[in-house]
Amino acid sequence: MERIPTTREGFDKLREEIRFLEDEEMPKIAQKIADARAEGDLSENAEYHGQREAQGLLQARINRLKAKLSSSYIVDMANIPKGIVAFGSVVTVKDVLDGTEEKYQFVGPGEEDYSGEILKILTSSPLAKAMIGKKPGEQVDVPLPKGARKMEIVAINDP
Repeated sequence: MERIPTTREGFDKLREEIRFLEDEEMPKIAQKIADARAEGDLSENAEYHGQREAQGLLQARINRLKAKLSSSYIVDMANIPKGIVAFGSVVTVKDVLDGTEEKYQFVGPGEEDYSGEILKILTSSPLAKAMIGKKPGEQVDVPLPKGARKMEIVAINDP
């Protein structure tokens, strides 16, 4: 299994989400199942079957989060190399074809955020994999579902 870097904050965020789901959400569903079971005949009890399905989906989510957490390791940001694209770097890139610029920060599981000015994307993404280890001025071909995209690394802000 591939080891995935993360910060202490990202690791703690994942662990807290697992705790919340196991300690708060799972007991709520268990209570709803017990209430539905008390209503009688289970073969025609839609509420019971719906809550059992919700319980299974929640358990699957917990299992995925636990797998993500177990494959993560905490990175000491002081040891990140400077001047090259690495975990935690904020990278400004320019699309070679249309000249548009975007900023990305390469983060670990639980830290991704695609809504801000700086898009926080996973280090396991194709974009991050293509750029890790590169320096400003270098061009990379990023494999995407709609075809490769040529990008130039404009600047790197070290973590």
